[in-house]
Amino acid sequence: MPQYKAPIENINFILNDVFNVEDVAKLEGYEEATPDMVEAIIGEGARICEDVLFPLNQSGDQEGCTWDDGVVTTPKGFKEAYDTYIQNGWTSMVAHPEYGGQGLPQIVQVVMEEMICSANMSFGMYPGLSKGAYDAIYMHGSEQLKETYLPKLAEGTWSGTMCLTEPHCGTDLGQIKTKAVPKDDGSYEITGTKIFISAGEHDLTENILHLVLAKLPGAPDTTRGISLFLVPKFNVKSDGTIGDRNGIKCGSIEHKMGIHANATCVMNLDDAKGFLVGKPNEGMKAMFTMMNMARLAVGMQGLGLAEIAYQNALVYAKDRLQGRGLDGTKAPDKPADPIIVHPGVRLELLRMKSVIEAGRALTYYTGIREDIAHKHPDADVRQEAADWVALMTPVIKAHLTDMGYDIATRAMEVYGGHGFIQEWGMEQYVRDVEITKIYEGTNGIQALDLVGRKMGQNTGRLLRSFFHPVLEFIDAHKDHAEIGQYMEAFGKSVSKLQNATITLATKGLKNPLEAGAGAKDYLKMFGVISLGYMQLLMAKAAHEKIEAGAGDPKFYDAKLKCCRYYIERVLPEHYSAYHALLTGADNLMALSEDQF
Repeated sequence: MPQYKAPIENINFILNDVFNVEDVAKLEGYEEATPDMVEAIIGEGARICEDVLFPLNQSGDQEGCTWDDGVVTTPKGFKEAYDTYIQNGWTSMVAHPEYGGQGLPQIVQVVMEEMICSANMSFGMYPGLSKGAYDAIYMHGSEQLKETYLPKLAEGTWSGTMCLTEPHCGTDLGQIKTKAVPKDDGSYEITGTKIFISAGEHDLTENILHLVLAKLPGAPDTTRGISLFLVPKFNVKSDGTIGDRNGIKCGSIEHKMGIHANATCVMNLDDAKGFLVGKPNEGMKAMFTMMNMARLAVGMQGLGLAEIAYQNALVYAKDRLQGRGLDGTKAPDKPADPIIVHPGVRLELLRMKSVIEAGRALTYYTGIREDIAHKHPDADVRQEAADWVALMTPVIKAHLTDMGYDIATRAMEVYGGHGFIQEWGMEQYVRDVEITKIYEGTNGIQALDLVGRKMGQNTGRLLRSFFHPVLEFIDAHKDHAEIGQYMEAFGKSVSKLQNATITLATKGLKNPLEAGAGAKDYLKMFGVISLGYMQLLMAKAAHEKIEAGAGDPKFYDAKLKCCRYYIERVLPEHYSAYHALLTGADNLMALSEDQF
C-alpha cells in the first residue's frame, strides 16, 4: 500500500528561506497572510490531504465513477470527503471577500494544489475546475452573473467546468459547431455536443456551471467567431435558488487509462439556456483566463504525482534488501543490503528529488509572481511579474508534466516487478500522470505557444522577465563561496538558450516549419535551465542557513548536494535539445507521407 506525507519542511524552506513569502503579506489585501498564518493554513491543508483525501485515492481508482441514464456517481467516500472539504473553507480560500471568499493570496492555493494532487488528483480536479470557472466569471462576467454564481462557487455548493472540445475538433476550436441562438430575454439557446469534459457530471454539488464555447448566428467560422456562455445544469430562479433542469445532460462517461475517480463526460446540449460571458465573438479571450489557470494547475498535477511517486520509491529503496554494495557490505546484520546503496538506484532517486524540489520552487515562485502581478502598487512591477507568469505557463505545464511522467515511471522501476503490480499503487501514478501531458493543450501545443506566442510577444518583453534576472544572478554570484563553482557551467547553458532563441526567431520568420520543428526542443531547454536556476537559488539559501548556524544543517546540506547533482547530471541535458534544435526542419519534412 502506498503512503503520503506532505513535504512540509521542504515547502516552508522554499516559502520562507528561498523566496520570503513575508513580502506577499505587504501587498494590499493580503496583510493577514503572514508567514505564521500561511504555515498554519498549509499545516491544516496537509492534514486534510493526508487523512481525508489520500485514503480514497486507491479505492477511488479501483471503483471509478459510474454512469446511469445521465446520472454520474462518484466513488464511495468522495461525497463525504467533498462535504468536509467545503465545510472547512478550502473552496473559498482565494475567492474575493465580496463573494464570500477569504481573499488569501494565490501562493497559498498553489501549495494546496500540490498537496491535493499528491493525495488524490482525481478528487482535486472537481474543486480545481470550479476555481477556473470562478476566475473566468469574475474577470469577464456581468455584475448580475457575478452576484448570482460566484458566491455559490466560492462556497463550493456549486461547481464549474470548461466545455471546449467537440468530437470533430480538439485544439482547433475554430471548427466547433455548437450554436447559440439569442432569445428575447437576453439569454441564449445553446445546442451541440462537447466531449472530454472533466467533472461534467457528478453527485458532489447541488448545481454544475458549465462554461461553454459556442458560435452566434453569422459569426466568423474561425476562433474569432467564438463566444463563451455560462450554462447551468439547473436553471437559477430570480431569488438565487435552484429551479428546473436545464437542457444539458451527460450522454456518457469515458473509460480511461487513469483518473478513474473523476468523470470525463460527453455533454449534450439541447436548447440549453445560457448566458453570455464577456463580449460576443470574444469567447477565446475569456476562456483563456480559465485555460491558463488550468495549465498552471496541470503543472502542479505533474509535480504532485512526482512527489508521491518519489516518496514511495524512497521508502521501498530503504526497505528492499537485495545484493551487496559494490564497494562492500553495508548491512552485515542482514541477508542483503537495502537497494538504496546501489549507484543505479541512487541515480533514479536523486534525479527525482532534484527535479521535484526545483519544480516546486519554480511553481511557488510563479505563484508569488502572480500575487505581485495582481496587487503590487507599482505598475511596472506588476507588468514584469505578469510577464513572468505568462512566459512560464507553457513551461510549467509541459516540462513538469513531462518530468512527472518520467519520475513516476522511474519510481515504478525502483520497485522492480512489484512496481507493475496494482497493490503497490505505483502503476496508478503512471496512469494518472499521463493525461497531464495531453489535456489543456498537449505539451506539443505548449511548445508552440512558447515559441509562436510568448517568444515574440511585445518585442521579446516576456523573455526579458526571465533572462534579465538570471543574467544578473550569474554575474552577482560568480565568486559566491558555494554556488560560484557552478556559474560558468550555468552561464554557458543560459547562453545556449539565448542562441536557441535567436536561431528559432530568425529561422521561424522565414519558414514557420522551422519554429514548429524546434519548439519542443526549445521548451525542453527552457525547462531544464529554469529548474537549474531554481536549484542555484535553493543552494544559495541553504548555504546562508548553514553559515548562520540556523535550523538542521543536515537538511540544508542535502540541498547543496542536490544542487550539485542537478547541475552536473541533469542540466547538461539541454545540450542534446540544443543540437537537435539546430538541425532545423529539413530532417522532419524530407520524408514524403507515403514513405512513413
